[in-house]
Amino acid sequence: MFSALPQVLVLAAIPHGPLDGDVEQLEELSLEELLEIPIATVYGASKELERTLDAPSAVTVIGRAELVAQGYRTLADVLRHMRGFLVTDDRNYEHVGVRGFALPGDFNGRILLLVDGHRVNEPVFGSAPIGLEFPLDLGLVERIEIVRGPGSALYGSNAFFAVIDVITRRGVEMEGVELAALAGSHQEFGGRATVARAGWTVSTSAFDTAGARLRYDDFAATPSGGVTETDDERGASAFAQLERGPWRVQGAFVQREKGIPTGSYDTVFDHPENRTLDQRGWLTLEYRGGDGERHELRGRVAWDHYAYRGTYVYDESGSGGSAEALNRDATHASWLTLAGEASWLSLPRQRLTTGFELREEFHVDQENRTGSDVFLADHHEGRVAGVFVQDVFELGRGFTLSAGLRLDDYSTSGSSLNPRLALVRTHGADATSKLLFGSAFRPPNAYELNYEAPGSQKASPGLEPETIRSLEAVHERYSADHRWRGGVSAYWNRIEDLIVLAEDPLDGLLVHENVGAVTGLGLELELEHRLASGASFVLSHAWQRSEDDETGERLVNSPENLTTLRGEWPLVAETLTVGLAVHAMDRRRTLAGETGGFARFDLNLAGHLRHGLELGLLVGNLFDREYADPVGSELVQDALEQDGRTLRLSLTWRP
Repeated sequence: MFSALPQVLVLAAIPHGPLDGDVEQLEELSLEELLEIPIATVYGASKELERTLDAPSAVTVIGRAELVAQGYRTLADVLRHMRGFLVTDDRNYEHVGVRGFALPGDFNGRILLLVDGHRVNEPVFGSAPIGLEFPLDLGLVERIEIVRGPGSALYGSNAFFAVIDVITRRGVEMEGVELAALAGSHQEFGGRATVARAGWTVSTSAFDTAGARLRYDDFAATPSGGVTETDDERGASAFAQLERGPWRVQGAFVQREKGIPTGSYDTVFDHPENRTLDQRGWLTLEYRGGDGERHELRGRVAWDHYAYRGTYVYDESGSGGSAEALNRDATHASWLTLAGEASWLSLPRQRLTTGFELREEFHVDQENRTGSDVFLADHHEGRVAGVFVQDVFELGRGFTLSAGLRLDDYSTSGSSLNPRLALVRTHGADATSKLLFGSAFRPPNAYELNYEAPGSQKASPGLEPETIRSLEAVHERYSADHRWRGGVSAYWNRIEDLIVLAEDPLDGLLVHENVGAVTGLGLELELEHRLASGASFVLSHAWQRSEDDETGERLVNSPENLTTLRGEWPLVAETLTVGLAVHAMDRRRTLAGETGGFARFDLNLAGHLRHGLELGLLVGNLFDREYADPVGSELVQDALEQDGRTLRLSLTWRP
């Protein structure tokens, strides 16, 4: 099995576009020749295909083989097992933190999420969906690129702590019909149907779960005694793409509805009408031309749609109103993006890349009402323009200098200029040292600027963008046969003008405001080994310290130590594989106290049976460990207990 592993990993790293010839050439290489090729390559770090060793960032690439072996269901499942990442679940959305920064209530606006290079973050909350509200079933994903550090010099806003690019499988890689079904704990059911040929893919999926039966002592005095069964979730998605030569058309859509079992925002606890509905979709036309080596031209036009509707039930009987008053909170946004990039070898040792991005936001709307009483009807339009340039010089003696600069202008918050510098030194073919500097920004989104709730929250029109400056040193080394890899990263982050929701001392109302600064320090270690038997493991540890500069206190939901382990062992060659994923962390501050540390183990059995049938059996939280995640001030609870042991059975059939 090991003899095929380098080829699988290299093929999984090839990006979409007119590179079919490269794939065919790789398939013809011998094992010895394949071992001379770096095991991992990345595109999103500098918008060109390069070894992760050479990229001007600390990079992780998750390939198709690991997605299957570990039985990951969502993007959140993937990220919680990555070095320096943290995922928190408040039973409505899942929130991702990076390198010690994971403030409760954040909508993931400090990471930039891409699908095949297309921006997924929307302009109302700036949210990046990582749960089942993400438009793609992971069965359609070929690989996931995680590029750590500020990325605004290439990508503009939201690329604050990291850029995550989800690369879809091409029709030629799926070829034929693929049917998938799953069933699991809490009456979970799901299915997917995909048809693909060399130039196109069409897929649709659906899911439904009744959710866990939960108990919250904070609501023990309610009629249900603090017990609720309103953790349900359901939805459906569709995906299609067509490729012809240098052209590609892609469309995606998802609708997801989630019950809210926590009594958040002072709603009536255990009421089945407390729920949120999210819709998200896009249609893109992409061109990619050039010879892929000396010069390359890329262009994209995209139309995106986002909608959210929240239904919240309140008891107003104490003030003479209804015992079940329905408050409806809604947002809607649609925007058009035009982007272009050009890359060429200007000198034998110099590659220049330049590009632009224009976004026209036609509707960025927010509404809130109870019956005929309208509390908020905010309708805005916006415009974003950005230009960037990046130059990569080979200085000789193994040194490469990458310098980038991007200027963005927002109609709502003005301009921001962000540089990036990376000095990379290669030590032979299998080791590099990197010294990295970068800055990034996140402008206030429409929710932070304009949202108002009578008697509790008011608009914040004077907000300034958040900014971050970062310094990082990285060293990474492979063994000569690429079976061992070790890496270490040390970083310093400085965040200023942080946007938080705080109480105005003059009137007691909640308001978004820029406050103080945060300093983050961290050290990350990672070790990877691939055995001749085909088994492999990746062990990482992150020490991180993020503090409020004014108080000196560690941030809420910021563990000082994070450890992850991912391993795959073939029990029967090319037939049966066991995947083990572990994530562990020490205690975390909450808004009023702290949670204890824990270690969670997930075990997956992946089997290739006869007649094109694949089996997956996942045991989540194998040892039924009790642990809780800190949550935001919109909940009565200080922390929410997470699921105990769960089971999920999945079947995939390729007739």
